[in-house]
Amino acid sequence: MSRIAIIAGEGELAPAIVAELDAPLIYALAGLSPKVAAEPFRLERLIPFLDHLLDHDVSEVVFAGAIRRPKLEPDLFDPRTLQIVPRIIAAMQTGDDAALREVLAVFEESGLAVRSVEEIAPGLVPGAGLLAGAPSDRDRKDAEEAARIVSGLGGYDIGQGAIVAQGLCMAVEALPGTDAMLEFAAKFRDLRPNPKGAKGVLYKAPKPGQDRRIDLPTLGPETVRRAAEADLAGIAWEAGGVILLDRARTIADAEAAGLFLWARD
Repeated sequence: MSRIAIIAGEGELAPAIVAELDAPLIYALAGLSPKVAAEPFRLERLIPFLDHLLDHDVSEVVFAGAIRRPKLEPDLFDPRTLQIVPRIIAAMQTGDDAALREVLAVFEESGLAVRSVEEIAPGLVPGAGLLAGAPSDRDRKDAEEAARIVSGLGGYDIGQGAIVAQGLCMAVEALPGTDAMLEFAAKFRDLRPNPKGAKGVLYKAPKPGQDRRIDLPTLGPETVRRAAEADLAGIAWEAGGVILLDRARTIADAEAAGLFLWARD
């Protein structure tokens, strides 16, 4: 019987995926601290690890959560993994997206199908619609501007989010992540030109051309809490392109805070 393996990263996504599956095998890169019990493996021994998955009847793999670029130990490479190092290093020089695509290609070349979160747990990726509250016309315009900004950032492999208030960009997501972007917006929220005008919108979306089997943007209760602290009007995202964690609590928290949640078509 074929099995599914989860490559667990940091954050809440791995536990959410585990809850959706029947007894998956769970692994994590050595050095990471996922919020699920996971057997560690090293990137320097990637090919033996893939053999291990196949030996345990794994046919499908899903990546779940943030994965930091590991520090490689040259002495730990096995001969077969060493042969693919030039491929991965060349991809890493192009950017994180290219490096991830190269790793996915290695998995697939071994006979393992890499599945997206939407394929494995479709309930975690909302389709178009309002989940809480309702954006005003001004909020919709801010969301549209933020969407243009996020799309423009994609070509530079910078981030997957932006905050726009009253037509002005207050912050964009970079390496520190969404929480840092929201903290920045909270610190400088007084810069909005009209104190009584539109409060602003957090918008998230995958990068244009992104492989959606890995590194999809994620939202959840913590995002709502920080958006409320930044005094935003709400959160919008690309429908079908963003993972929503703990859906019921996220919606309840947004309603309690007076924020809208909008999966934008």
